[in-house]
Amino acid sequence: MLKIGVIGAGHLGKIHIKLLLELSDRFELVGFYDNDKTNAEFVAQQFDIKLFESFSELIQEVDCLDIVTPTLSHFSCAVEALRACKHVFIEKPLSETMEEAKKLVLFTNEAEVVVQVGHVERFNPAFQAALPYLNNPMFIETHRLAQFNPRGTDVPVVLDLMIHDLDVILSVVKSRVKKVAASGVSVVSDSHDITNARLEFENGCVANLTASRISLKNMRKSRFFQKDAYISVDFLTKELEVVRIEDVEGEADPFDIVLELAGNKSKKILIDKPDLEEKNAIKEELKAFYTAISEKKSPIVTVEDGFAAMQVAHAILEKLEKSQSTFY
Repeated sequence: MLKIGVIGAGHLGKIHIKLLLELSDRFELVGFYDNDKTNAEFVAQQFDIKLFESFSELIQEVDCLDIVTPTLSHFSCAVEALRACKHVFIEKPLSETMEEAKKLVLFTNEAEVVVQVGHVERFNPAFQAALPYLNNPMFIETHRLAQFNPRGTDVPVVLDLMIHDLDVILSVVKSRVKKVAASGVSVVSDSHDITNARLEFENGCVANLTASRISLKNMRKSRFFQKDAYISVDFLTKELEVVRIEDVEGEADPFDIVLELAGNKSKKILIDKPDLEEKNAIKEELKAFYTAISEKKSPIVTVEDGFAAMQVAHAILEKLEKSQSTFY
């Protein structure tokens, strides 16, 4: 069993605390630290766990840290934990700046510990079920739309929402990004609230991403197009739809959907909507963090993965700076 401490007890921090208590066969939740004393005392009573007076004090009592603070403090918290050679789970995005992200990659390698970045959609059951079907997608379209919530507006929508899809796409497309285009609009905050980005990869794959945090409805859907297949992943409803095209061998079944193509060729359309097991993606990523530490292996979402997602995100932000547009 690993002794773990949580840094940050805001909305997401409370969820992590609750789930870690449920994972008592893997983790012993020693306690937490939050610099908002009023909130911290409430959380300590709510979950009946120890509130530490300082981050440094908590570090000394644990094997690993779960950093669920605002992005601005990710770097400082992670550095202190890594200097103490503690394993670290750190929420996305990895850090506020690319310079900080580079240092975290370096410090992780020097400390020789497990650092897992909280790109939770990798553990979404719909995406997990889609992985066996994904084979060299050449066009990807994502929509991540959210109703307005002041929480998260400390960073642009690219780092708040779109970075989820950037990580997913980079994990699937095994090629380097060669070109980035982007446009966006600031509506209610000082940074972009709506952004569209287009990524072109060296292998020819193109990804079109849209993210908004001022939508009237919530949507988290990705569509992957590849040779003879279309895969739709709904991260919000946790549903998967796979449409495949296969050659017709012999006489077609009368219930098959058949396409008659040129040259007397026929193909049939197969539609699969598998039933998926209900899973909590955050709990699954915390389980994976435990497994990586206990089995001394690389985590599913590495610090390098977190760095790569940030690298593309900041390339998008650079493009946005050149096409700044604001509504008044």
